[in-house]
Amino acid sequence: MTTHTIRVVLPFHLQTLAKVGSEVTVEVSDPANYDCVIEALEQAYPMLCGTIRDHVTKKRRPLLRYFVCSKDVSHDPADSLLPQAVLNGSEPFIVWGAIAGG
Repeated sequence: MTTHTIRVVLPFHLQTLAKVGSEVTVEVSDPANYDCVIEALEQAYPMLCGTIRDHVTKKRRPLLRYFVCSKDVSHDPADSLLPQAVLNGSEPFIVWGAIAGG
């Protein structure tokens, strides 16, 4: 089974909660998908459980977005496979705090 070290960029409020910098790394196994990254993140930083995804439904929180290779993938299926650029570490998986208001 192949494992990958995935770079994850977090928004400031989650950095503060997890007591980390703007970027962390997590290990995921094949098949590596968006859900695996969030699962690994929650395992490495238990204080983030429920902040990115709902505890019960495991759906992404509405005011957070996921970006992969400069593309918003927030509404893609959670089991979508990560692109090679993320798997090899040249691009991060980004969790971005959406801005609401008007």
